[in-house]
Amino acid sequence: MFDLTRLFFAFLVGGFICFIAQALIDLTKLTPARILVFTVCFGVLLGAVGIYDKLFDLSGAGVSVPLLGFGANIAKGVRESIDKNGILGILKGPFEAASVGCTSAIIFAFLASLAVKGTPKRSK
Repeated sequence: MFDLTRLFFAFLVGGFICFIAQALIDLTKLTPARILVFTVCFGVLLGAVGIYDKLFDLSGAGVSVPLLGFGANIAKGVRESIDKNGILGILKGPFEAASVGCTSAIIFAFLASLAVKGTPKRSK
């Protein structure tokens, strides 16, 4: 069933995440790559302390689509892998948790590259 409240919170939370990222771009000298890494690390932190799951229950895609979701997924993978494999789970967990998302991104990017003819950038 369509839940208007969850849609509202998805818009609110996702918009706030984008607002923070844009403010960091506009008000600091941080590069977009550093902001990207900060967002993923913040997602790991939210996932590690248990806040991410509560945000996801409230807003769904509003928090899972931005890079926070990727970071929280990594934290969850590490936690589950440590429980299952011991200390070796620190190295194994992130790869198991993120492999499906990364693989599908590579496959879809490859398929898109077959459908569209790219042109090289011209130097100025």
